[in-house]
Amino acid sequence: MRSVLAILSLLTLAAPAVFAHDPVPLAIGSKAPDFRLPGVDDKDHALADYASAKVLVVYFTCNHCPTAQAYQTRIAKLHDDYKARGVAVVAISPNDPKALTLDELAYSDLGDTFEEMKIRARDAHFSYPYLYDGETQETAKAYGVLATPHVFIFDEGRTLRYQGRFDDGEFKAPTTHEAIDAVEALLAGKPVKVATTRVPGCSTKWSDKRANVAKVNARWDAEPVELGQIDEVSVAELVKNDTQKYRLINLWATWCGPCVEELDDLVSMNRMYRGPKFEMITISLDEPEKRDEALGVLREHHASTRNFLIHAENRDKFADALDKDWPGPVPYTMLVAPGGRVVYRKSGAFDSLELKRAIVKALGRTY
Repeated sequence: MRSVLAILSLLTLAAPAVFAHDPVPLAIGSKAPDFRLPGVDDKDHALADYASAKVLVVYFTCNHCPTAQAYQTRIAKLHDDYKARGVAVVAISPNDPKALTLDELAYSDLGDTFEEMKIRARDAHFSYPYLYDGETQETAKAYGVLATPHVFIFDEGRTLRYQGRFDDGEFKAPTTHEAIDAVEALLAGKPVKVATTRVPGCSTKWSDKRANVAKVNARWDAEPVELGQIDEVSVAELVKNDTQKYRLINLWATWCGPCVEELDDLVSMNRMYRGPKFEMITISLDEPEKRDEALGVLREHHASTRNFLIHAENRDKFADALDKDWPGPVPYTMLVAPGGRVVYRKSGAFDSLELKRAIVKALGRTY
């Protein structure tokens, strides 16, 4: 009996907090939980800062989620249309960025770190506060955030009158407008007809998911890394790209410092975007006798991409077969669409954000 009780005790201690996996949204009629969080404007924001608002919309969202991205313009329009009528909008990212696997970024140029939130807010011209709760997630826990996006709307007394989705549109034109209807009702002093809805979107990235991220990374790191050969005939076929995939081709060499520095970024992008619509290929310009050294570098960086070593007597012919616009230096990076059209070229070190945006634009959004 003692051994059974001991085992049960250990299992209880080892079990993760139920809340992290099974959050319960704040109940209608509850008071707004207080918060003090850093914003992308480098200022702290607290619940009391919005005390004068007739209606407060607390909008949990994030950078990476396609559903959250789809609602960016709609939440901005809500803010712009209603701020003069006394409605305050506060966006909060609940996610722990270290609990996010790279393949969850398959349709995003940015992750959920605080610095990346600043980039999103800057480039998308957010006109409302965007706050970071990924450090402790205490605010997300207090509100019971199920997913991103998740909307909580409070009346003037900061009593919750609506929680759920923004509308039923997600990736299409909406036919219902629950969040806007709730705002209008509260401004008119009327009851909110629909107080609760389902919440579609991406699950909240609670910190206890970090262990899963470590497992996924270890599995990726264990993938085999190989290095084949490629000549001018084969590279011409490669660029012809008679497939349905976008091909990112990177030329590098072990003697090129910037090339080697880029490998980690390339490996991350491969893990983010690879799939039915994308593949990555590296071509080393090292001499044949440097093959083992090139393979060693690729293995050190866990580059389980399609990797080749140049095998051509005439490198000018190889260059012409690859891309007549290639001026010669490495690193050199190109994104080739199905059918062979080059949609991105970069001679020299690439800008990681610029390249990711080129890939996302090519692959297309989910909305």
